[in-house]
Amino acid sequence: MRFLINLGLLILLVAVIVGWIFLPWYLALALAVVLAAWLLFTRSGGQAASVTAVGVSTLRQRLGSASVIVIGIAGVVGVLVALLAMAEGYSQTLRKTGSADTAIVMRGSSASEVMSVLDRDSVVLIPQAEGIAQDAQGKPIASPELVVAANLPIKGGAADEEGSVQLRGVGEQAWAVRPEVKIIQGRNFKPGMRELIVGKGAVKQFAGMVPGHEIRLGNQAWTVVGIFAADNAMDSEVWGDAAVVADTYRRGSSRASVTVKLADPSKYEAFKSSLEGNPQLKVDVDTTLDYFNKQSEGTAKVIRIMGIVVGLIMGIGAMFGALNTMFAAVAARAREIATLRAIGFRGLPVVVAIMLETMLLALIGGVIGGVLAWLIFNGYSASTLAAGTVGQLNFELKVTGALLWTGVKWALAIGFIGGLFPAVRAARLPVTTALREL
Repeated sequence: MRFLINLGLLILLVAVIVGWIFLPWYLALALAVVLAAWLLFTRSGGQAASVTAVGVSTLRQRLGSASVIVIGIAGVVGVLVALLAMAEGYSQTLRKTGSADTAIVMRGSSASEVMSVLDRDSVVLIPQAEGIAQDAQGKPIASPELVVAANLPIKGGAADEEGSVQLRGVGEQAWAVRPEVKIIQGRNFKPGMRELIVGKGAVKQFAGMVPGHEIRLGNQAWTVVGIFAADNAMDSEVWGDAAVVADTYRRGSSRASVTVKLADPSKYEAFKSSLEGNPQLKVDVDTTLDYFNKQSEGTAKVIRIMGIVVGLIMGIGAMFGALNTMFAAVAARAREIATLRAIGFRGLPVVVAIMLETMLLALIGGVIGGVLAWLIFNGYSASTLAAGTVGQLNFELKVTGALLWTGVKWALAIGFIGGLFPAVRAARLPVTTALREL
């Protein structure tokens, strides 16, 4: 019988945890309302509330042991939210780079711009496709672009320490397909000149990124003439004239991609069909929104998995800390619990009371951990080598409400596991045995 009871508890535990993982916040709020109603309006609930109030009132006498639960869970939640905020910030930066009304055309079967090479004939044919918006002069808004890797000195690093930056060669239409890009300091580069404008993210990463300063790219001296901001992945790039970049890096008339402005997002399929069905072209077409979403998926997934694995490892430690603490608390209150049961309190109110006490401590720890993660890491600047690029991507960590809710869910799950078995032990302990325990 004991084996069956323990097996049932294990199955219940697994079912609750699985359900809890997928539970949205509004259903959790509904469960809290139902629990509050049960505590207020039923006899068993009233007994559970009374026992909980007694247990909470003694927390001052058990401050040290209670702090083990709070601090342990706060640490788990803080680390988990920080790592998930890194993945969220990375994904948001790339998602903001694309839009539904622009499309990117690359060589067929190319996973990214870095792997794509379009010859001159393709670069000429692509802007002639139907569905592309036109400027005031009647020209198609299409920007053939070149992407190459460049090495620059790291800001604050050793004299010989260099990092990789993505150098993008663009033409005059680059501004029309990306209206969010604005010069915030200095001026734009002049066509045909070895001049550069740098993103505000690149300014944070590399030395010498100020207007008027000369840097060396491809064994040539280039002058930084301006700084731009886009509030997306473009902030991590350096831009120059496409023809000059191609000449410096011996790319001839080839380009990596062509980014176009669509006359209407609804015409995307027609635009895509006209290009992919053209026998003279072998290209793949995506909206820039889909393209950058795909680029963010792999790295963001790895970061999230790392966060979950680290959170699980730390959570197991916090869970055992909660188990030890609550078993000790139950042992210390054995006579009190036995007395309550002897005067008519049932086992369920005792179980619920101990669970509520543990989960209250877990909730406090979760809130503390989430608040600390938000204060320390929200907006914190980080960088990594982005998938599908040849340079560092500068981004800010984003601690969102959804991530804070995830942290609180983890905290309550740890509290549930840590309180369940001590609570069941207290309810199952024979009254006569408990009265003899110290």
